[in-house]
Amino acid sequence: MNASQLVRRALSAGAIVTALIGMVAAVIGALLGELAGMLGALVGAGVGFALLGLTPVSIMWGFKLGKGDVLSPGFFSAVLGTWLVKFVVFLAAVFWLGDQTWLDSTILFVTIVASVLAGLITDLVVVAKSRMPYVSDIDLPGDPQ
Repeated sequence: MNASQLVRRALSAGAIVTALIGMVAAVIGALLGELAGMLGALVGAGVGFALLGLTPVSIMWGFKLGKGDVLSPGFFSAVLGTWLVKFVVFLAAVFWLGDQTWLDSTILFVTIVASVLAGLITDLVVVAKSRMPYVSDIDLPGDPQ
């Protein structure tokens, strides 16, 4: 498994987990806050997936900018720049959507936080279960040259 396959697997697993959180939160939101609660949960899950999805996209983009070298400035600028964008998007979503009357802001915030935390846990599990080598291009004693 290479890094791009790992990133794609993390993105697809994150999408599944976020969809499940969105469905559960929409039901709970509908029970607690009727239509506004359900809309808050669905919008929160969408924002949570957008925040989750930016990380794998930035890593794939960084690989292209850095020509496969994770220590290149292109890779770091893509990943760190995207993290800054995610932070700004999160703050903008919380402050702008928190004032909207057509959705429940508490359910929105809880769903965003739950989606992001579940996405982080999903990324952790996918990376931990991957079979990625720690080093590459190493000649071990006894290997044919």
